Amino acid sequence: MTNTLNRAWTMAARPIGEPTQDNFAMKESVIPAPKHGEVLIKTLYMSLDPYMRGRMRSGPSYATVLEPGDIMTGEVVARVEQSESQKYNVGDIVRANIGWQEWAAVGAHNVNRVDPNLAPISTSLGILGMPGMTAYFGLLAVLKPRAGDTLVVSAASGAVGAVVGQIGKINGCEVIGIAGTEEKCAYLINELGFSHGINYKKQNVSKELSSIAPAGIDCYFDNVGGPVSDGVFENLALKSRVAICGQISQYNAAETPKGPRNLASLIRTRTTVEGFLVYDFVLEHEVARSRIATWIKEGRLKYKEDVVDGFENAPTAFIGLLNGKNFGKLLVKVSD
Repeated sequence: MTNTLNRAWTMAARPIGEPTQDNFAMKESVIPAPKHGEVLIKTLYMSLDPYMRGRMRSGPSYATVLEPGDIMTGEVVARVEQSESQKYNVGDIVRANIGWQEWAAVGAHNVNRVDPNLAPISTSLGILGMPGMTAYFGLLAVLKPRAGDTLVVSAASGAVGAVVGQIGKINGCEVIGIAGTEEKCAYLINELGFSHGINYKKQNVSKELSSIAPAGIDCYFDNVGGPVSDGVFENLALKSRVAICGQISQYNAAETPKGPRNLASLIRTRTTVEGFLVYDFVLEHEVARSRIATWIKEGRLKYKEDVVDGFENAPTAFIGLLNGKNFGKLLVKVSD
């Protein structure tokens, strides 16, 4: 190992509104040596996800929030370079929550083995990782779709939304995807098999849904909140179900937007609205991963990755993610 320095991105200051480059700082340190029971891992791919913006906020959260100087949180897929554990050998590929950094010495119990024969290793951070598990359980365990249901997915071309819609199709739903460009809407229909695509930047979501699904929306998988969700709520069917996965439209707000809105419509429709976390179903993840991998091999599930090359480009890519500039699961390629 010729290189002796580890680079990490930290939160230099808590953002007010949209993050800027000034909210991030690069920190260098000596690559640590693994202790007994630990492995030294080298990051190959690093995941960038919307939830990370929430960790940069102060106040109550379902997870520990970042303080200035902390390494940005996140998961990586990495290679074991040194091992002081009988569980892992040098060369093994693993997943670990080490944040935005190139190297880390971690306890063997804090890493998860990745099978390179299952799919490309990058998918362990996407369709076979947290986003795929979020889609699987948010749809099947929370929304519980029935064949013939009309399912609407916001941020539908993203890492979670694209999987939600495709699993919805597998389960016999009519799927309507909401995205922010014509290219993304065309991808939903032509590549992923969605029945319809709505460009929320050019079309009125409420009016389009009223025309496409006059009988109403049975299931709504909400990744964005805000005006897009207002439009969906105006078109919910009787006994409909809503899964709240994310609210990316509000993550950069300097103040919490007033709301929620349209709640009176839920009385009329007797809608069930449920927020959830992927970790609620952690004991079932391996079963879901196996099913998703099978669907991929059968050609029933497709995925798209947006890979940014270079560890130094992580903050720029993350800022772009919060503005919808990515197309597919956003990853940073850190090393070969």
